[in-house]
Amino acid sequence: MRFESILFRRPGEGSGVGGLEEPDFFVDLNLDQVLRSITAGREQYELKQFFYAPLHEVDAVRYRHEVLRDLEKREVLDSVIRFAETMRQMREHVAQMQKLHYQLQKQAWFLDAVEIYCDAVRVLADELAARDVTSRGFRWLRYYLAEYVGCERFTLLAAETLALKEALAGIRYAVRINGPRVTVSRYEGEPDYSAEVEETFAKFKQGAVKSYLVKLAELGEMDHVEARIASLVAKLYPDVFGMLADYCTRHSDYLDQTIGRFDREVQFYLAYLELIGRFRAAGLPCCYPLVSAGSTEIAAEDTFDIALANKLVPGGGTVVTNDFYLQGPERVFVVSGPNNGGKTTFARTFGQLHYLASLGLLVPGGSARLFLPDRVYTHFEKEEDIETLRGKFEDELVRVHEILEQATADSVIVMNESFSSTTLNDALFVGTEVMRRILDLGCLGVYVTFVDEIASLSEATVSMVSQIVAENAAERTFKVQRKPADGLAYAWAIAEKYGLTYEHLLDRLD
Repeated sequence: MRFESILFRRPGEGSGVGGLEEPDFFVDLNLDQVLRSITAGREQYELKQFFYAPLHEVDAVRYRHEVLRDLEKREVLDSVIRFAETMRQMREHVAQMQKLHYQLQKQAWFLDAVEIYCDAVRVLADELAARDVTSRGFRWLRYYLAEYVGCERFTLLAAETLALKEALAGIRYAVRINGPRVTVSRYEGEPDYSAEVEETFAKFKQGAVKSYLVKLAELGEMDHVEARIASLVAKLYPDVFGMLADYCTRHSDYLDQTIGRFDREVQFYLAYLELIGRFRAAGLPCCYPLVSAGSTEIAAEDTFDIALANKLVPGGGTVVTNDFYLQGPERVFVVSGPNNGGKTTFARTFGQLHYLASLGLLVPGGSARLFLPDRVYTHFEKEEDIETLRGKFEDELVRVHEILEQATADSVIVMNESFSSTTLNDALFVGTEVMRRILDLGCLGVYVTFVDEIASLSEATVSMVSQIVAENAAERTFKVQRKPADGLAYAWAIAEKYGLTYEHLLDRLD
């Protein structure tokens, strides 16, 4: 197959990515924070749209896993990073060229940019030919580059670029300055006295001396005197500068679109691997998930909240990991337990895992077997919006209704502390009805609640409880374990609501 994209295995597969906006659930799952961290410093590549476009076929996920495995080979990664850095230099040359005013200087910068491009492509083609790559993406890219560097268009471009550079480097001219008058002429073998001057004054040199040589700025705009001299030199050598002008016109589209696309798309992998590298350096595991579009039997070991870890790792903080699994008829985790015990973090982790897996990326954890969803839905507590003229409870009902209307059996739903603003009886009644709708759909999900009864509603619900330290009920372990609800979740919620928790009472006594 002819190479087109390092992200998408089939031609046209990523055609609609450019117009995508951030999904609604990104804020609830804190994926917006992760994405800002990942893309910082890479704004020029406009990577965010790629993270808004989940995949819906297992083989599409596998295609990206293959590419990532190749990029985890040090020699392949180094080759790609070198290529990306050289291409960045090329773009800097083009950007600088566009800021210049004098045509001859713009043409010279354009010539340099093309030279950098040709070198970058040739080196990448040579290095990939010698690398052990097994992914479809890199094998197709390797074949494409071999064809491209051998095609007539590229060989002529590279040869003409080199010839023109040599022709310009061979130009020699003399500048005579007499008061305000500057004369430019062809170099006719006039003597160069600089060596003799240095030799004459060398005998006066005593020890180390300060250098007063001034280095001309390479990126600066020519001043009017330099520009005038350049124009006079161009008149002295009209053939060479005529070829330069013609070259710039004919090769304005020198950048191959497929190679330019690879340069952008590969940053999607490089940016994410940088994040994963920081986690691994801190001893946190990350893995390639086994993804299925049919089996809802899922599991993960030593997994964690990627957004929380991204905050804690730089400061040396401890990241707590959790395990979970669903098997047979099980579909939904019902998570209960004391506040601030890790329930919301567990819910976010569940949603993050499935979405990251649908992007074809590694996920946090020692191992993971996940479902490939058609979409992720979240329902997290929000502040009242006075513009809707709805109370908090009514607003929750409206949002949950919208989710249930849109979700399918292939969706993932994450609900966190839903209906906590109402009474126990109302929360039990509404929560039970909502859970029955979710179970009727047959989709996977997490339901964080203080209503323990929902955990035993069906064989499809699995109770998970956030743990506390046995010797100190006020201390949380942030572990969430698979076990029957202990009946204390609502008591914790009431105590928290009225300021009667151990922590609140201790503060008052102090």
